[in-house]
Amino acid sequence: MLIEPSSPTLPWVQPGEPLPCTSLTWGPSSPAPGLLAASSDLNAERLIESYSNGIFPWFSEGQPVLWWSPDPRMVLQTHQFRFHRSLRQRLKQHLKSPRFELCFDRDFAGVIHHCSNAVRPGQKGTWILPSMVSAYTELHQLGLAHSAEVWLDGTLVAGLYFVALGQAVFGESMFTRIDDGSKMALALLVSVALEHGVLAIDCQQNTRHLASLGAHEMSRDTFMTGVRQAMDRPGIDWAQQTLYWHALTALDNPK
Repeated sequence: MLIEPSSPTLPWVQPGEPLPCTSLTWGPSSPAPGLLAASSDLNAERLIESYSNGIFPWFSEGQPVLWWSPDPRMVLQTHQFRFHRSLRQRLKQHLKSPRFELCFDRDFAGVIHHCSNAVRPGQKGTWILPSMVSAYTELHQLGLAHSAEVWLDGTLVAGLYFVALGQAVFGESMFTRIDDGSKMALALLVSVALEHGVLAIDCQQNTRHLASLGAHEMSRDTFMTGVRQAMDRPGIDWAQQTLYWHALTALDNPK
């Protein structure tokens, strides 16, 4: 992204300095709505600060670390997850096979590696650069970043990774090598969230794919009210979780 001379001033955050208040994000008429600041540092400490304040990193090769806080925010309220009949049938069929497994945190490194290499429509490259991989791996080692995984015949075939601060859950990226694999990983995450009373999963930015799964936009203020409340709740032992089928089938949206 090029910043023209007429563009709003973008604050540069030095290591050790706090990120700016989200009220300073660039507005809808700016070159990059939701952009807040830039920095050179990206580590677990900075990620904890950013997610606690509704901010996340997103940048490309050759750019500094860019920090974003969109308003409105794309959020999946867990009770609104669209557990479509086709996904329900496919997942139910897979669960009958001992060759198929759903789990958390068995191979976080593998999930983020596959996500960084995933080819997505309209993207020429990846935003999950080595510095991002390093920072989120550090966060995983602290027990604050996790992976929801789909395994078939002992091979990791789909998954997603996310940040969890208390019971505030922030989705990041997903990949799949089988039909509906990433949707099954999301269904796994949603089922655990429903079982433990997690009300929402952050999806950051609006996409047609996320909307098709039930996510919708809400104001940043409303989003942050929920985040602060969820952060005060005890965290989930994600590595010990499994699919809660009853939580998914209780959803009233089987179309």
